[in-house]
Amino acid sequence: MIDERKTPETESATNFIHAIIDEELATKSNDYRRSVHTRFPPEPNGYLHIGHAKAICIDFGTALKYNGVCNLRMDDTNPTKEDVEYVDAIQEDIRWLGFDWEDRFYYASDYFETMYNLAVGLIKKGLAYVCELTPEQVRDNRGDLTHPAISPYRDRPIEESLDLFARMRAGEFADGTMTLRAKIDLASGNFNMRDPVIYRINHAHHHRQGDRWCIYPMYDYAHPIEDMLEGITYSLCSLEFEDHRPLYNWVAENVDYDAQPRQIEFARLGINYTVMSKRKLRRLVEEGFVAGWDDPRMPTLCGLRRRGYTPASIRNFCERIGVAKVPNTVDMGLLEHCLREDLNANAARAMAVLHPVKLTITNYPDDASETFTVENNPTDPESGTREVSFSKNLWIEQDDFMEEPVKGYFRMFPGNEVRLKSAYVVRCTGCRKDENGQVVEVFAEYDPATRGGDTPDGRKVRGTIHWVDEATAVDAEVRLYSSLFTDPDPDAADKDFISCLNPESLETLHGCKMEASLATATAPAAFQFMRLGYFCVDNRDSAPEHLVFNRAVSLKDSFKK
Repeated sequence: MIDERKTPETESATNFIHAIIDEELATKSNDYRRSVHTRFPPEPNGYLHIGHAKAICIDFGTALKYNGVCNLRMDDTNPTKEDVEYVDAIQEDIRWLGFDWEDRFYYASDYFETMYNLAVGLIKKGLAYVCELTPEQVRDNRGDLTHPAISPYRDRPIEESLDLFARMRAGEFADGTMTLRAKIDLASGNFNMRDPVIYRINHAHHHRQGDRWCIYPMYDYAHPIEDMLEGITYSLCSLEFEDHRPLYNWVAENVDYDAQPRQIEFARLGINYTVMSKRKLRRLVEEGFVAGWDDPRMPTLCGLRRRGYTPASIRNFCERIGVAKVPNTVDMGLLEHCLREDLNANAARAMAVLHPVKLTITNYPDDASETFTVENNPTDPESGTREVSFSKNLWIEQDDFMEEPVKGYFRMFPGNEVRLKSAYVVRCTGCRKDENGQVVEVFAEYDPATRGGDTPDGRKVRGTIHWVDEATAVDAEVRLYSSLFTDPDPDAADKDFISCLNPESLETLHGCKMEASLATATAPAAFQFMRLGYFCVDNRDSAPEHLVFNRAVSLKDSFKK
């Protein structure tokens, strides 16, 4: 078990970003950075996943640590991939995690006019030009480490570029025929600085701007401008943008706006047995390998929420993995451990039988019944108690009976005593089978002196099993989830991740028996089904007339320190 928690005094040791900010704040050499202002800038082209949760915790968490603020900004600079459905889902996920942007909600498209005018300013300074190379020609003329890139339009007169750029905006030219490129260094060792494209023509309908624009800024140009306009002091992003930082700084230094945010990159989150490419996740959804973005096997936040993950467990996970510069892969067991730890402290207990077989207490009065008072959560004294009914006919798990027990088996078999959880000690007397030899009923006799499970005479009973009263039991569907992939690294470049799918990642059980207290359970209620694992009410398919529970995580902790 992990019980080490970061404290304010030790947090910087595992969060290099905070160490950088601490150093800058300590020097007091830059008044602009006295107030920490961050942003979370998702592209609304898909649902957020656990990797985004790390970024959210870093962006919002850093602002909270320094009593600053964090903006939420939709990076909607690519109209062909964006949808309002994703915008709404992103907001829901961030709020679910426990963070709030208050009134600081922005769209990159809000700044299109300003970005255009700043680009005009770059042209007037001789720092940008209209290029007529096609995308294929740009790639062909990119050069290599010993040869510079080539653009025959680099020395185009400023007035000519200004005219063409205005006509690009007016819609006179077809897609792909012209771009606006920054005039930086065609021989740079960093290929991102070899006169990168900062505007392209795209006659596409924008989800907010409609058909107002037919030219759109590239992310590397738009990103620093958005940060400057919003007063962002620390632009925290994942490591793939490290090579783009010189371009980020170039834009910030050369456009006509007085602000200098600092970009700092951190390693993305990698988890084994998982893919986190939006393109791959979209393929799983669109080709029907999963039942939507919120399928509980998906690493999306809506999928994890539906499976039973809690905001606290995910925030704790993100805290424990720390913030590093070097990429690494985290064991899925750590994420499960964080959930198990949270649910152990907060989930109510209940008894459920997933593979039921009937148990008849032959010496219990036919028409009698009674109730037992049990704690809702033994780890939480304030969780209260509930009443569990008991009668002659019960349900138990099929594997809690074995007619011919193997060595070390201490549950029900003829002649053996077991304790029915919180009820009585019973002695198994036999079973009844159907014509196929399948056990359909187990028989036992109870000891009235052992009410509550105690043995007044001090005899030892090694086995304890759970049960459900047949008279008050409610039926439910239970879904048992396993890893979506059989390969620990399905996201590797040399693998077809579809071929790594686990055909046994979902097992659906019907006719499961639940204690009566679960009859009114609704999402997002979570329970520890005794001896079975942690389960939650499915937030899409469950209804009072058809209860559906998802297994969030097993009881066994697979995480190794």
